[in-house]
Amino acid sequence: MKKEFLPKWIAWEATGRCNLSCVHCRASAGKGSVTDFTTAQAQALLKDIASFCKPVLVLSGGEPLLRPDIFELARFGADLGLRMAMATNGTFITDEICGRIQESGISIVSLSLDGATAQVHDDFRRQAGAFAGTMKAAEIFRRRGIEFIINSSFTKRNQADIPAVYRLAQSLGAKAWYLFMVVPTGRGRQIADELISPEDYKKILEWHLRTEKEESRMLMRPICAPQYYRLAAQSGIERRSLSFSPGGSKGCVCGQSIAFINHQGDVHPCSYFPLSAGNVKKESFRKIWTESKLFHSLRDFKTYKGRCGACEHLDICGGCRARAWLATDDLLTEDPVCDHRP
Repeated sequence: MKKEFLPKWIAWEATGRCNLSCVHCRASAGKGSVTDFTTAQAQALLKDIASFCKPVLVLSGGEPLLRPDIFELARFGADLGLRMAMATNGTFITDEICGRIQESGISIVSLSLDGATAQVHDDFRRQAGAFAGTMKAAEIFRRRGIEFIINSSFTKRNQADIPAVYRLAQSLGAKAWYLFMVVPTGRGRQIADELISPEDYKKILEWHLRTEKEESRMLMRPICAPQYYRLAAQSGIERRSLSFSPGGSKGCVCGQSIAFINHQGDVHPCSYFPLSAGNVKKESFRKIWTESKLFHSLRDFKTYKGRCGACEHLDICGGCRARAWLATDDLLTEDPVCDHRP
């Protein structure tokens, strides 16, 4: 196996349950019953992953804090040498929970913030009080010295808030701010008509580059926006790095250095990619990662098609494979939001 294709970042959907019902949720998570891993199954998965790589392992959801054994599993993974992280919507964070986070070996936490005001954020999250929960969580994290990242997802309904959300994330003391360009999977399919237009998409990336270069004190990175890497290279900006970032020096890395495992055990190239490469309840993650035809196709850049296949920036961008698939049913074709002409 080529070294460059070892997994560096894996998100595991520890539970499919959530206390919120966000408009863009790729998992369609909610309060209903779900089939989650048992504790023993979860521990076996962590041992399987740690047997051949030591990636960042993000405990995700749904809302991971709804899982009673989440801190037991975090400690188990950390003791195996995995770099444990957690992605939470922030509404359950208390001083007691923070103490358990610190004891469990979780090194960094991400919080969700999709608007600079309660009106915008709570509308996106479809829950009154969600904004207040994130603000409270950030304050507790800062006071207790827990490093945290702010994750923000945007569609047309909240894109006007992007600069204000950036400023708020920086004022809260976030280690990094990740701007997610929503890809319509799961519940997000219901708001496909709200996706940011290709014209605004480019303007947002150009704003991001200017802001990152000229004023930002924190690391900031757009996610699911691989064209940023082409624009950054063309602008000569020096990109800072963070070990807990799902990206690196390349745009789309789904199935190349990252993977997503849902609460039923299906392994996907990334959290937005609907095709499964296999199921860890039936075969090992290691076997899926090394032998999956889906993963191998994503790693063979010579087979990419359309403008992506012909692009001189393929090695640093790659185009969003999830968007290509959702738009055309062809995971190797060009990214529909890109306007670059090779």
